[in-house]
Amino acid sequence: MQSLPIRGRGSADNPANRFERLSFEPDPAFEAAPDTVYLRDPAKSLIVRNDSPDVGFDYGINPYRGCENGCSYCFARPTHEYLGMSAGLDFETRILVKEDAPEILRRELSARGWRGDAIGMSGITDPYQPVESRLGITRRCVEVLAEFRNPVAVITKRHTVTRDADLYAELARHQAAIVFMSVTTLNPELQRVMEPRAATPARRLDAVSVLADAGVPVGVLIGPVIPGLNDHEIPRILEASAAAGASFATYVALRLPHGVKDLFASWLERHFPDRKDKVLGRVREMRGGKLYDPRFHHRGRGEGFYADQLQSLFRVTRRKAGLAETPPPLSSAAFRVPPGAQLGLFG
Repeated sequence: MQSLPIRGRGSADNPANRFERLSFEPDPAFEAAPDTVYLRDPAKSLIVRNDSPDVGFDYGINPYRGCENGCSYCFARPTHEYLGMSAGLDFETRILVKEDAPEILRRELSARGWRGDAIGMSGITDPYQPVESRLGITRRCVEVLAEFRNPVAVITKRHTVTRDADLYAELARHQAAIVFMSVTTLNPELQRVMEPRAATPARRLDAVSVLADAGVPVGVLIGPVIPGLNDHEIPRILEASAAAGASFATYVALRLPHGVKDLFASWLERHFPDRKDKVLGRVREMRGGKLYDPRFHHRGRGEGFYADQLQSLFRVTRRKAGLAETPPPLSSAAFRVPPGAQLGLFG
């Protein structure tokens, strides 16, 4: 039986964890819509090394694990399975919170071997997801980065990033900050069901304006481009983003690793049953007949006639909109360990 949509949630399912032998299957007739639960994540380290050659940065930090934005297509959903949870509703309703992230970050930036390499925030989940407005963990992490003048690249779908425009502007004075605003659609109805707790398209464009006015290099990430759903919006998104103050743009094609394939197919069946076959057919066309191709440099673009057509459309309209292909380079030249920072670690 097809699960019914749950208001404010991208998924209506909680499929079994691929690593677990047992699973719980609730009766839909008695199952209430799940509330969001926040769990303490007693992290011992924060900066993680990235060895994926197509990501664009070597180090990353994630103040939260799981993401309440609830994006139906999110490629990060399977990471919750490593925590013994589901990639479905668990991913967007059971959020792990690294309360000590700013203190851990300060310690790691003060380490003798750290040289101020650029850090991506967040490569997995949105650092400005709804709970950040209340907890301010990301804000405190950016305060630490600004104090050390450590370069950072941020990706978000939330207007809350503008709250920290002062910190990013300070870092930008040292060529040490860029922000990517992820804009997937200009259609608020599509956004509402596809990314139910992310900012509306209008709010995302306003965030671009606020950051640009503050002197922060800001660009747009159309991520993901979903064939048959939002691909036709590429020219309009680029034009609107440029008008709002964006200076660079890039895109990522839809990625459906592991159980995300079934979750996304179920989402299509619930919200766009008439387009389901077309969307999935185009995805297979880009992925050599499969719904996912994990190869580096292929997973973000795809290949074949449709993928080439998509890339050509993006390049032509990006140039027409006056947007650069890449963001300005980040610099570690101004990195410093503030006086007393290392001594402070010993009380």
